[in-house]
Amino acid sequence: MARGTSADTRWPALRRCARDPGASRGPDWHAGRGRLLPGTGCRRRRGRPAGMTRFLARFVDRGAIYAGWVGVGMAMTIAVSFLLVIPIEPMFWLAAPLAGILIGYYANARADRRAGPWRRILLNGLFASLLTAVTLAVLFAGTKAIFFFADNGYRDASQGGPIAGCVSGADCVYQRYLAEDGKAAQFEKAGITDVASFSAFYWREQAGTDGTVTILCLVGGVLGAGMYGFARPKARRPAAAPGAPTA
Repeated sequence: MARGTSADTRWPALRRCARDPGASRGPDWHAGRGRLLPGTGCRRRRGRPAGMTRFLARFVDRGAIYAGWVGVGMAMTIAVSFLLVIPIEPMFWLAAPLAGILIGYYANARADRRAGPWRRILLNGLFASLLTAVTLAVLFAGTKAIFFFADNGYRDASQGGPIAGCVSGADCVYQRYLAEDGKAAQFEKAGITDVASFSAFYWREQAGTDGTVTILCLVGGVLGAGMYGFARPKARRPAAAPGAPTA
């Protein structure tokens, strides 16, 4: 608030709160928000964080909670890009640790974690990457389930045309695999001889991939948090009082 203005003359208490951060009383007191508190001229922040946010804030910074939701959005973008738009599954695996590194670093940057124990820094990165990893795993499993149970045996002419006589779902997927060169012999050696044994084998493979993607993302999150911990800016020193001697 500029000095000499009519607002400065009419509300000197607001000017004092805006000018002097020490006029606020803890994290829930701010100038310029909510209602004026009697006798202070300062205002209380509107509302309180939700119960889950208050609980999580005991272990991680609120910036890390925000970063976790950013990670959820990033995971959705990765899944749509590499599982639906351009279905290249190896790129999905490669993106998982990179997403973890990015979100683990961002969680601490968002929280402006300049000081404090390493445990807090690593927990920030682990929490944000956990939300990201769970989202990746759920979307991966969901996409696989859609294609598995909705398969009706359709193939274009270059691949031999539709699969004749298969029942939509697991049977069509099984017949599709058997049509590939060498797959029948591989399945026979592995003891896969019918739709039931194929379904069990298929979902074991998907569960293994899901677990690998989750671990890669979590490891990336811890690595990203560690990178931030070594490169973080130094904590701000308190400003010297006016007239105090300087070193």
